Amino acid sequence: MIYINVSKKLSGVVENMELNVKIELKKGEFLAVTGESGSGKTTLLRIIAGLEKAKGRIKVGNEIWQDDKKFLPPQKREIGYVFQDFALFPNMNVLQNLLYVKKDIDFAMYLLKLSGIENLKDRFPNTLSGGQKQRVALCRALMRKPKILLLDEPFSALDEKRREDLQEKLYLFHKKFDLTTIMVTHSSNEIYKLADNMLELKYGKQIKYGDAKKLLINSKTSEKFSIKGKIIDIIKVDIINIAVISVGNNIVECVISQNEAKNLKIGESVLLSTKAFHPNIKVINENTSC
Repeated sequence: MIYINVSKKLSGVVENMELNVKIELKKGEFLAVTGESGSGKTTLLRIIAGLEKAKGRIKVGNEIWQDDKKFLPPQKREIGYVFQDFALFPNMNVLQNLLYVKKDIDFAMYLLKLSGIENLKDRFPNTLSGGQKQRVALCRALMRKPKILLLDEPFSALDEKRREDLQEKLYLFHKKFDLTTIMVTHSSNEIYKLADNMLELKYGKQIKYGDAKKLLINSKTSEKFSIKGKIIDIIKVDIINIAVISVGNNIVECVISQNEAKNLKIGESVLLSTKAFHPNIKVINENTSC
């Protein structure tokens, strides 16, 4: 169990803003942290990592990372951190970036192979694409075999295809290494696909905390949608089939027929339309314009 109860004054969008977070995570949990810019999301990650000091208590298993009497520095906290800007060492090649964290070449090559970039081990960061850099950054974060993996909007700079590929890699690592993962993201799609629970911050306060899928589907944002979306899940509730569709940054549930449930596929792009207030779904080609 991971217990986090911290507070810190922030220089945010409103005066006298203070971050106040109290959460408990089970080992192996995936928590998504979301909210408006300036709400304290990155600060929370930095506090957990020991990069910023705050009032309160952090306990990981039986070990106190911080309280009124104790404060473990970052190098003594078993964390892996993936920054939004990759933060790779430009004068080191891919393999050297990993070995800087821990001199374990077998494990480094294992991670690179799992990520599908073992052939890039001798390349330098300035020769890599954004997606390749992010894979290297993720591998480097895992070199310490961390108790907690922290990610600060890791896919925000990537296009949709590379973002989806890396989401799959992240989930693979999360499960394979039994990680406890905390990820900052603005993407409802990412939260729905990856997270067990969700924490939403506003002006430093936690306004929502709980099951990610339930919070997303019951949120007001799920009432509004564009015309084009992508199916991210197909579920059955009693005798009703439901397609869960990502539309922009919103999540929409749409009741579908038994035949549609058989023919529609997760990952397909669809057009949503209404007839007499009944939503209809039509599969579209990826190149279709709206």
